[in-house]
Amino acid sequence: MAEANHKAPRVDCNLLVARALTRAGVNRMFGVVGIPVTSLANRAVSLGVRFIAFHNEQSAGYAASAYGYLTGRPGVLLTVSGPGCVHGLAGLSNAAANAWPCLMISGSSDQRDSGRGDFQELDQIAAVQPFSKFSVKATDITLIPSSVFTALDRAASGRPGGCYLDIPSDVLHQTVTESEAEKLLSDAEKCREKEVVDIIARSEIEKAVALLRQAERPLIVFGKGAAIARAENELKKLVESTGIPFLPTPMGKGLLPDTHELAATAARSLAIGKCDVALVVGARLNWLLHFGEPPKWAKDVKFILVDVCKEEIELRKPCLGLVGDAKRVLEVLNKEIKDDPFCLGMSHPWVESISKKAKENVVKMEVQLAKDVVPFNFMTPMRIIRDAILGLGTPAPIVVSEGANTMDVGRSVLIQTEPRTRLDAGTWGTMGVGLGYCIAAAVASPDRLVVAVEGDSGFGFSAMEVEVMLFLLHNLRNAVLPLRSRKFCCVLLRLMQTLVRYQLPVVVIVFNNGGVYGGDRRSPEEITGPYKDDPAPTSFVPGAAYHVLIEAFGGKGYLVGTPVELKSALAESFSARKPAVINVTIDPYAGAESGRLQHKN
Repeated sequence: MAEANHKAPRVDCNLLVARALTRAGVNRMFGVVGIPVTSLANRAVSLGVRFIAFHNEQSAGYAASAYGYLTGRPGVLLTVSGPGCVHGLAGLSNAAANAWPCLMISGSSDQRDSGRGDFQELDQIAAVQPFSKFSVKATDITLIPSSVFTALDRAASGRPGGCYLDIPSDVLHQTVTESEAEKLLSDAEKCREKEVVDIIARSEIEKAVALLRQAERPLIVFGKGAAIARAENELKKLVESTGIPFLPTPMGKGLLPDTHELAATAARSLAIGKCDVALVVGARLNWLLHFGEPPKWAKDVKFILVDVCKEEIELRKPCLGLVGDAKRVLEVLNKEIKDDPFCLGMSHPWVESISKKAKENVVKMEVQLAKDVVPFNFMTPMRIIRDAILGLGTPAPIVVSEGANTMDVGRSVLIQTEPRTRLDAGTWGTMGVGLGYCIAAAVASPDRLVVAVEGDSGFGFSAMEVEVMLFLLHNLRNAVLPLRSRKFCCVLLRLMQTLVRYQLPVVVIVFNNGGVYGGDRRSPEEITGPYKDDPAPTSFVPGAAYHVLIEAFGGKGYLVGTPVELKSALAESFSARKPAVINVTIDPYAGAESGRLQHKN
């Protein structure tokens, strides 16, 4: 008995992982539990980590990646081994494409049975390699703290992105003494990677300011890289001190209000087509910005690229590249300009031309928006949604948008006034991210309403996770949440369940036009062959009752087809701040195939 009383307490690997995560500041985790990571999730919850349980790893991964963007800290995704890891690659790759900090942790098969066909065996390090900045397999419990800290640090350093930690099931069963655990954690903390601050040469800053000062038609472009850097105050100071018009990328919207007098969004073609110097901050010259090439851009435009990644600048070969965090680079630029100020002024010919064109285009669009078209086109309900969102004031809701026509129209009509309040398909143009993003937004910003404006195709990818919303709202004040067993059911219902289960303040608005782009748009020549009587590949069930799905889990559903009905549903659901789905019936022929990317389809 005396010997038993003196036996040192043991710390198992699951608890050690949880301790390392909490020491690193992790307090939220997204995922799907099962063999061999259920205990890891339970241990994390017991230490104060809020675990948001999903029905599939794809949506959980999208949530983790978006959480990383919204908070600036790595979102953590937990998956089971084998298939769970593969499903989680959707989120990891999304983080990589969008440059968002994210860490995926997966259990894996027993090391002793490697190569013998063990349960869910897969070379997971090889599987994640194309999408991971840093991958590590913790082959022993003693490697856990250093592996956790390094993976989290790498995810957030430099250009943010996804990292991966693999923990074999046999390692998860290993133990160390309490004193050994503390030493491993302390030693790993002391060795954590220090953030490297890029030093920009004074001559480079002077050259950048000189280019802007001497430009006849300067333009400032910024994207979600500036958003994750929290550079909105520095951008505001730069724009308003110099009087240079600005153009945000879709997810840069809100860093400065869309209603700002120097906003060039409504005159985008003129702005990028005629500018002679473009300062591009935290945005890549990829397809979203037409690669910075003619005919969209002037052939002799001079680009000043501000990017945290040296390789990105080397790839684009700008006139001038400034490597560094957007916020810090802008601080230095502002200081240089302050010492020798200049300002275009609203009467400057370039500013006047941008302002005039923007006002003309806004007037044209408002003429279309003013019409109450029934059956609904895309413009009429989007105007009503815009006005309802603006009516909420501050804090502004986080708007999540996906779908071809729905996202394209929403980008022009919906107005962003605050930073990081728009999430959409992003750099990869990924459909199916919407409800995962909604959950991330509600968890990251519990003071804000989340409004998803979804096409019915995008919504259908992950609709089951609305079940999570109800559960979160019900447990809003509880730190410890019960884990849910895994259910294998249709993807359409999964995210609905998740939204409802967590009672999240999310209102999902579905633009229901009966299919991808709007149902059957085939020409007579395409309706041939032995299966010509089947529904078109783009068709869904006509009049699908998406609003009924959320009611099955205890949420509130609305079916609307007129302005009065939509206004009433928005007012009631926005006020309630509980999970709701508003099913908006749209004319199936109102939109265009492939939205604004028809040339690619």
